[in-house]
Amino acid sequence: GWAGEGPDGKNGRVCHAAARLEMSSLWEEFNRLGTEMIVTKAGRWVTRWHRGGCRPGDTPPFPTPSPRRRMFPTFQVKLSGLDPLADYVLLMDFVPLDDKRYRYAFHSSSWLAAGRADPAAPGRVHFHPDSPAKGAQWMRQIVSFDKLKLTNNLLDDNGHIILNSMHRYQPRFHVVFVDPRRDSERFAHQNFKSFSFPETQFMAVTAYQNHRITQLKIASNPFAKGFRDGDPEP
Repeated sequence: GWAGEGPDGKNGRVCHAAARLEMSSLWEEFNRLGTEMIVTKAGRWVTRWHRGGCRPGDTPPFPTPSPRRRMFPTFQVKLSGLDPLADYVLLMDFVPLDDKRYRYAFHSSSWLAAGRADPAAPGRVHFHPDSPAKGAQWMRQIVSFDKLKLTNNLLDDNGHIILNSMHRYQPRFHVVFVDPRRDSERFAHQNFKSFSFPETQFMAVTAYQNHRITQLKIASNPFAKGFRDGDPEP
């Protein structure tokens, strides 16, 4: 469905903005199982290279990927209600859902609270790479955050989103009107509108805990077709 409007007092360029989550049925299917998103420091291909008997430090015969992981399902929205001629910046951030750390109980296939949350990871936002752009451009097609990457590396210097493993998060999506007024800082609180979709909540993990999540990722992720032969990490 379409997320509701924000509180009164918002700038006319954002107060009518609406965002519809794409692939909502897939998100809901994951949510029913308890969505998990991988956050890692080490790339999958590096692990395979070492497992093949080569020593750490040897140069692999193929490029090693970034240790950050893209989200799947990909966060995508369809926008409406923007001023076609105004400029907007689109961005995302991730907020903890609670103050707990979790562990997965395999005997009951469920997540259990395992104490207080770790100290919060550095707060970061991810700007859509097409920002800023006219409202008409944003509304013309589905907006995809397919370049967004997650990591649990607290020392990450690539600007990626840093999350604590075994903690629950809610992605948030923000539409920000680029206010041309010279004193636009005074109106900053009026110039944005935020959207949260509960079905996109997830647990950050370094390896999938629920085997049904693994199966659903492989079955529904077009980039995971090569992992149907037994690789446990799509």
